[in-house]
Amino acid sequence: MTLILIASMLISAQGPGTFELGAILGEPTGISAKYWTGSNTAIDGALSWSLRHDHGDDMYIHGDFLWHDFGLIDDESGQVPLYYGIGGRIILHDDAKLGARIPVGISWLLGGAPLDLFIEVAGILDLIPDTDFDLNGGIGIRFVF
Repeated sequence: MTLILIASMLISAQGPGTFELGAILGEPTGISAKYWTGSNTAIDGALSWSLRHDHGDDMYIHGDFLWHDFGLIDDESGQVPLYYGIGGRIILHDDAKLGARIPVGISWLLGGAPLDLFIEVAGILDLIPDTDFDLNGGIGIRFVF
């Protein structure tokens, strides 16, 4: 069933670039990927290692469903959508954390180069093992395929 879902997503992608892969710096810092599911929707995620002193060498994973608004900012050198979404994160270490994520960001899809530059901030509501609120964010660059 999972393979059928992934195959249907690959066939139906209609966004600015079907797939993007690169890096994010901040909290988290690591590998960032984005997959366009439509002309203004995408799924993104990151796999990284937390740099915060209270997280040690924890592995961090997040995934979000994003909506993009291409009409707010005009730029002759590319597209600059504002995006927002909902998703989740997990931090794996001695005490695993599981929470919901609400990211907001801006992306710059360069017209002359296959690059996506982005900056985002995400509010996080951890649910497991304890209820807690956190913020994280970063800047990044992804190569558009």
